[in-house]
Amino acid sequence: MKQIELGRTGIEVSDWCLGTMTFTTQTPDADAHRQIDMALEAGINFLDTAEMYPVNPLRKATVGDCEKCIGNWLAASGRRAEVVIATKAGADTPMIRGGEGFGPDNILDLLDDNLRRLGTDYIDLYQLHWPMRGSYAFRQNWTFDPSGQDRERTMDHMRGMLEKLKQAQRAGKIRAFGLSNESAWGTTKWIDTAEEIGAPRVASVQNEYSLLYRLYDTDMAEVSVNEDVLCFSFSPLAAGLLTGKYQGGAIPEGSRRTFVNNLGGRVTEQVFPAIDAYQAVADKHGLTLPHMALAWQRSRPFPVCAIIGASTSAQLADLLEARDLTLSSEVLEDIDRVHRAHPMPY
Repeated sequence: MKQIELGRTGIEVSDWCLGTMTFTTQTPDADAHRQIDMALEAGINFLDTAEMYPVNPLRKATVGDCEKCIGNWLAASGRRAEVVIATKAGADTPMIRGGEGFGPDNILDLLDDNLRRLGTDYIDLYQLHWPMRGSYAFRQNWTFDPSGQDRERTMDHMRGMLEKLKQAQRAGKIRAFGLSNESAWGTTKWIDTAEEIGAPRVASVQNEYSLLYRLYDTDMAEVSVNEDVLCFSFSPLAAGLLTGKYQGGAIPEGSRRTFVNNLGGRVTEQVFPAIDAYQAVADKHGLTLPHMALAWQRSRPFPVCAIIGASTSAQLADLLEARDLTLSSEVLEDIDRVHRAHPMPY
């Protein structure tokens, strides 16, 4: 498994990360712990979780259970030093803490709660789940309107947050800082402000990125290259669409569509023909569609770490077969042709 640097932190991570958002719901604890062991054996040293998880379904009563599940694995295995753990502070959703979100007044308390649930003294990468000022993520790009934002308020928020995160880093509670569902403007402002006050610099941005969703290819790609910000890509298989299992109207029992039928706005009339086109490329070159979709992430002209998630250890075992796959120039050319024909299927 290829190792890459997490931003400018000096922390080395595998270029695949094990996602854990189904742990304790679709994935029982024993299988979740098996997945972590499998990932480590395959050379993946990076785990991603969040205060908000598990999802599918998301319930107030289960918020934080993924972190607890990982904490139980840490306690039983004694392998804390072998894993790089990323987690997140939840933003303004009523499902978490009544929708209060995060700010300078509460972020250190939220961090302590993350640490307590994980049963660890430090978090390697501490992320903000989405901006408190709003975001174009989660299909909001179609109607995104930043005109109501208050720039002075946003900058005060960033500065206050970074002062607190600087304290946390000095106390040894976090090693690095990352964003999620962020824009190019927001990322550069976090970076500039951090450099001004000597706070933790943005190491990564966890945004959605897949063959079917390529907004990162433009402004954010430029940020990644020029500012050494890792693209920490979530949903590289487009919530399971790029496995092909939903083609022809199929909804396998226990799959994500049994909990969220539209897959967060990803199910459209345009998406299934796009998947068929990518499947044809995979078939032409003797590849499986999910293996091709994951390997494609390594071809990008900016640093990428793809978050892979599986409901079962059997699914994970299949994905891991592609951990060293590199796509040929012929495959990449065919993928580019499909992308031009199906540029934004959702």
